[in-house]
Amino acid sequence: MELRHLRYFVVLAEELHFGRAARRLAISQPPLSVAIRQLEESVGARLFDRNSKEVRMTPAGQALQVSARLLLRQAEEAALEAHDVSRGSAGRLRIGFVGAMLYRGLPQALAKYQALHPAVRVTLAELNSGEQITELLHDRLDVGFVHTSRMPPELRHALLLSEPFLACLPVGHRLARRRTVAVASLRDEAFVLFSRSASPDYHERILAICADAGFRPEVRHEVRHWLSVVSLVSQGMGVALVPSALQRTALRGAVFRPLEEEAAGSDAYCVWRDGPENAVVQGFLRVARAVTLAPGDQA
Repeated sequence: MELRHLRYFVVLAEELHFGRAARRLAISQPPLSVAIRQLEESVGARLFDRNSKEVRMTPAGQALQVSARLLLRQAEEAALEAHDVSRGSAGRLRIGFVGAMLYRGLPQALAKYQALHPAVRVTLAELNSGEQITELLHDRLDVGFVHTSRMPPELRHALLLSEPFLACLPVGHRLARRRTVAVASLRDEAFVLFSRSASPDYHERILAICADAGFRPEVRHEVRHWLSVVSLVSQGMGVALVPSALQRTALRGAVFRPLEEEAAGSDAYCVWRDGPENAVVQGFLRVARAVTLAPGDQA
């Protein structure tokens, strides 16, 4: 049984006349007769009673008519969906992200993308960089936003944005009123630091900034989310070096000051699986790069 057979059957069931049905189908009458006979052989029942004067549907034909119309409609919808997915205007998009992306334009990118592609079903998962890479490799995410450029060969990545680190201080701190803060002036402070297990790159980068200033920080607290870093600082439990986007957390009790020294920046990358181009993923990445004003140079 082919979709062509069902399409011919439905038209003949509506016309109950081989000549008129053939004209609607833009074919000659003999191929229509052959197709109906093949369909009847396939289902094992006569679908039409015909003679020289009329064509009538049998009970078997009447029963098949309902299912045939449903199958043809489903086939048409499936073809349309496949076409939309190939153009990136339908389908699903599973996004992983590190928490700092909430302050780097990810919500705005999502809103803009969903306005352009409302038929795409988007799901979000907050995961650290290593967890996202694992999920991407196992095809449980389509795109991720991470803090590392160290990738397995199965993945592709692009620099999304780079921003400076700032000193994050309790509002009553001795340095809070300064316009800029020297990293060396934090030598004797208790630090709140992003956990090495959650993000080795960030952990090592902050330690390197302190090492360049001539000291190793006393790490009093380690946490897994940037919002936790700022929250602990706002409660007077230490100081931190954080990406500038964290200023947008607007937590009372914490202030942010530029560093006097030029230091390595905080980089965010988008990452996706290598292989045939996924129009949904590429469409979202274009929006994300535009919203974050990122360079988007592919690696």
